[in-house]
Amino acid sequence: MQTDSYKTIETPSEGIYKEKGSKFIAYAFPVTCEDEIKEQIEKLKKEYYDARHHCYAYMLGADKKDFRANDDGEPSSTAGKPILGQILSADLTNILIVVIRYFGGTKLGVSGLIHAYKTAAQDAIANAQIIEKTVNDIYDIYFDYLVMNDVMRIIKEEQPLQIDQDFNLNCRITLSIRQSEVDKIIERFTKIDSLKAEHIRTE
Repeated sequence: MQTDSYKTIETPSEGIYKEKGSKFIAYAFPVTCEDEIKEQIEKLKKEYYDARHHCYAYMLGADKKDFRANDDGEPSSTAGKPILGQILSADLTNILIVVIRYFGGTKLGVSGLIHAYKTAAQDAIANAQIIEKTVNDIYDIYFDYLVMNDVMRIIKEEQPLQIDQDFNLNCRITLSIRQSEVDKIIERFTKIDSLKAEHIRTE
């Protein structure tokens, strides 16, 4: 069964790890799409333009099907994968972690790199506030003013989140409904004469 809740981080956080002169600075960001991910990576590359590597991993979606790990020039699977591993072990999604490395002159070897990237990512997660979010479907509910009381009664009883409203002769309310509640609530609405429920998006 597909879950309609997931864990993510509330706000950006940082972590750091130092080893033999090399410095690994980790940044974790809450993200919802690949455009946001690209934007954050580009910002960090500009800010830390003199760093040797900007390695990252991300996970998107409640089903955790959209993910990527990038070694950015480090030996294969020594950077992106350990970062992704920390995201998985913390059971997080809608998150990007970028670890920036300043080389200290001493090579760390494969196991040393894996440990460094893993520990820096772990530190960023440890410093983050982890929150649980629900997957919600956004609906526009269109109805005649005459049935307003019936509509408002359902909203009061079921308590979906009201995002927007427009009350004229023809009325519209925009609701955010938790996915596991959608069928029950929309079925109640559609029993009202002249009412139309339209799915807008999922978030």
